[in-house]
Amino acid sequence: MPRVRELEVFRLILSYGRRPESILVRLTDYGGMTGWGEVVDAAPKTWVALEEGLAQALIGVDWEHPDELGAVPGGSAADMACWDLWARMRGVPLAHALGGTRTSLMATVRIGADRNLESLVARVNRHVCAGYAHVTLDVHPGWDIEPLRAVRQAYPVLGIGVDARGAYHDVDALAALDAYGLSAIERPFAGLAGLADHADLQQRVAAPVLLEVASAAELDEAVAAGAGRALLLRPSALGSLRQVRRVHDRAVRAGWEIACAGGLGAGLARAATVAAASLPGCGLPCDVAEPPRSAQIVDPPVGASGGVVAVPLTQPGLGHRIDEDRVRRLSRESYSA
Repeated sequence: MPRVRELEVFRLILSYGRRPESILVRLTDYGGMTGWGEVVDAAPKTWVALEEGLAQALIGVDWEHPDELGAVPGGSAADMACWDLWARMRGVPLAHALGGTRTSLMATVRIGADRNLESLVARVNRHVCAGYAHVTLDVHPGWDIEPLRAVRQAYPVLGIGVDARGAYHDVDALAALDAYGLSAIERPFAGLAGLADHADLQQRVAAPVLLEVASAAELDEAVAAGAGRALLLRPSALGSLRQVRRVHDRAVRAGWEIACAGGLGAGLARAATVAAASLPGCGLPCDVAEPPRSAQIVDPPVGASGGVVAVPLTQPGLGHRIDEDRVRRLSRESYSA
């Protein structure tokens, strides 16, 4: 039975891209076992919630399973740490604790809009040569048909998806992309307010329309409207791994395909995404490519090799050793209780 004796919380500013911020939670039970969690680019209130409520919710409290704890203060970072601790105490990998069955994942790599078609094809070529069998192209009005045609002509059998990032208002423009043999049309319209447009698009294209939702209720609404046939499952957006399983199970019952995606961060959030992507319904290529290795605090680093991500099954919990010295060096702020 887990019983947390102490906790530490760290704020890290990572040295890549737009210098994303990660909050890490470390839990220690009375036997000395530890569990770790991470949230990336959290709202300022997350730190306050952790500081004001996490110790009271966990320290000295007996629990048999993370699901018993309900909504833990601090959201996904604290919830992940509870799951990691629980799985480590039982000697099982987090993937199996969640009900995962996959031992490896096919990864996609996201390709942003480029300055010209030649440069775009060259970037795709580098990833294909590295072993990727699937790419996801960012598209927007004015940058869609031509780049897609260029990549498809260069790679007739490559798996290709498109991510519209909610940039479209015209169903016709998106429906025209279906001629290029897409694996999915991701986030075609902003939010889920226009479910009728999503449904119209899905009726007109062979590729599944891939929707991101923030709750099981949103998924139920989208399924009822016929607004897609695939779910973008982002564990960090759902607040808890219990919710991840719940949304996954509902999508499977509806006959929807699932793609998993995760944040960058220092590696812990990505490791949890890999565990979630091992669930049986997650058959679409997943966005679990690695953050820069220089920013990761886990060993082995989380990432793809030859376009495939291995699910760590030989070590319990998240399946990675945490470099605690590096965490403390990178930490800009911390507290313990």
